[in-house]
Amino acid sequence: MINLVIMAKCLYSVCAVSHAAKGSFLQGIIPLPARRALEKEKIDSLEKLSDYSEEEIKQMCGFNKSTMQKLKVYMMENGIYFKNNES
Repeated sequence: MINLVIMAKCLYSVCAVSHAAKGSFLQGIIPLPARRALEKEKIDSLEKLSDYSEEEIKQMCGFNKSTMQKLKVYMMENGIYFKNNES
């Protein structure tokens, strides 16, 4: 019985770690709906995000004015800019 409890705890920790890692791009920076929209487009890094224009990202579900501002600030802090917007 003790072995089953230990095995269950190990499986739980593996599941929790793998779940937390998925979708962690921009976690704590922009809301989940916006992150899901990026994930749907296979945008999982700032470098991939820089291949898009600001207008293209604004058209995605979950991106309002506040979310875009947070994203732009975070990108600028990391020296990354939207396509055609390198100011």
